[in-house]
Amino acid sequence: MSNDVQMNDSGGEKQDDWVKITSSDGYSFLVKRSVAAISGTLKNMLSEDSSFREAIANTCPISERAAVVEKVCEYMSFKAYYDGPGSKEGVDVNEFTERIPPEVALELLLAADYLEV
Repeated sequence: MSNDVQMNDSGGEKQDDWVKITSSDGYSFLVKRSVAAISGTLKNMLSEDSSFREAIANTCPISERAAVVEKVCEYMSFKAYYDGPGSKEGVDVNEFTERIPPEVALELLLAADYLEV
């Protein structure tokens, strides 16, 4: 079994769970719960201490179009990888910023602010 998927029968939040993030135009993105928890908003939505529908269904609807949600998920994955333990090779910040199309930049800033990323 790969290290991306792990069976865990213990109670409490499982950090290797996958959650679905859906855009307003119907696209879905699967990310690990630990990656989604980088966002303060998503972390609160998925908290097992809450009774939110999102926590029960492991699905978070985001009221942004897919191009924006994709970049938010990409950024959270980027941040989770480079903030994690262990030394990483030097990262050129332009590597990520060059992949942001100018036509989604403003929407991306608004979404990042809402999601507390």
